[in-house]
Amino acid sequence: MNPFTTALDIQRKQIERAGALVEKGSVAVDRADEMAGVEVGTTPSEVVYEENKLELHHYEARTDEQYDVPILVVYALINKPYILDLQPDRSVVRTLLDQGFDVYMIDWGEPSRLDASLGLDDYVNRYVDNCVDVVRERSGQDAINVLGYCMGGTMSAMYAALHSEKVRNLGLMAAGLCFEGTGGVLELWGEEDYYDPDVVAETFGNVPSDFLDVGFALMDPVDNFVTKYVRLYENLEDEDFVQNFARMEKWLGDGIDVAGRAYVEFLEDIYQENKLHADDLTLDGEPVRLSDIDMPVLQIVGEYDHLIPPDASTPFNERVGTDDTEVMRMRSGHIGLSVSSSSHDQLWPDVCDWYAARSEVEETPAAAAETGAGEAETGTGAAEESAADETAGDLTDVEGVGPAYAERLREAGVADLVDLAAADPATLAGEIDVAESRVAEWVERAGDLA
Repeated sequence: MNPFTTALDIQRKQIERAGALVEKGSVAVDRADEMAGVEVGTTPSEVVYEENKLELHHYEARTDEQYDVPILVVYALINKPYILDLQPDRSVVRTLLDQGFDVYMIDWGEPSRLDASLGLDDYVNRYVDNCVDVVRERSGQDAINVLGYCMGGTMSAMYAALHSEKVRNLGLMAAGLCFEGTGGVLELWGEEDYYDPDVVAETFGNVPSDFLDVGFALMDPVDNFVTKYVRLYENLEDEDFVQNFARMEKWLGDGIDVAGRAYVEFLEDIYQENKLHADDLTLDGEPVRLSDIDMPVLQIVGEYDHLIPPDASTPFNERVGTDDTEVMRMRSGHIGLSVSSSSHDQLWPDVCDWYAARSEVEETPAAAAETGAGEAETGTGAAEESAADETAGDLTDVEGVGPAYAERLREAGVADLVDLAAADPATLAGEIDVAESRVAEWVERAGDLA
């Protein structure tokens, strides 16, 4: 080997590397400007309901016809929901719209110090319930589709158990539902022997987004603090890569604080004590029973999700009160379920098909009324039976009473609206194990209808 030739080769390679560095340096300036101006959440929508910091967004239709039953997307209390509309070609919202769905999404906003006392009951039984009612009223549907993501999926499961009559189909995406040594690093870090969420809430009031972000980043510190920036440097000449990177970084840096009480309840009740999966959870004194989730359930899980591993989600399907359950698995992580190109190619078409098969209303209320009139004309017996039913009234005519609650009421000897209107709320609440305040509302509504 000629030493002189070897030295020249080494020098040439060093010059080439230096040239590449200079070239990347010149590109980096332009890329920095592009990254600063990147746009997210661009699918047009209007705010149709507001409460406290919450905004309910309704997205513009992208098809001439839509399915009868709309979809309400419930996102987590952490970060902002535009991860589901990060960019036009990788937008869950836009994909649903393109497949003919009428789409709504909750943007929780950022809690103030006055909101530190908000708990899971406030989010589930007040905020989510009010949004569901708005969507039901606007769509003319008694029950709507719900799609909950991450912590929003956990709250959606609670909501479906408590208000089953208002949920037609339930989709749960990377939702934390079962924690018996199945929740990975977060469950381990959050064990009560090592971590007390009360101390955090007492110290800060609302739990700061920076505090949460550091914890999530430390789950994979090499990738989050080193590797991803190396990949960015290596792909500076790729404009699409840089813009995708910038959108994701914008979202990661756009965290929001979490109401202190909700944070404590979620960590203690869901992670540490596994109350939801064990059927031990109550909200405002009312038990959250998984057996009351009697509508179709779809689980969407990421095989490589280190935040919510699949085993922290899928056992939930064995506990619900329906046989119509399905699990769709994707070889992606927690965030990749919503933003990776492979998820949009392989996963979301199947999700849309699942909802589509269950989102057509066979008969409108007007058509049903016409059918009833026709039947009444064909025979006096049918007419008399219909009149008797109308007089007695069906329990599900009462707002808040779905098939599951109606069955419990019948088991307690409450056969119709007349019986319900005459019931003692305190006694009946004890017999059917529902909060007295809710039963009192049913009794009052039944009295108005009977």
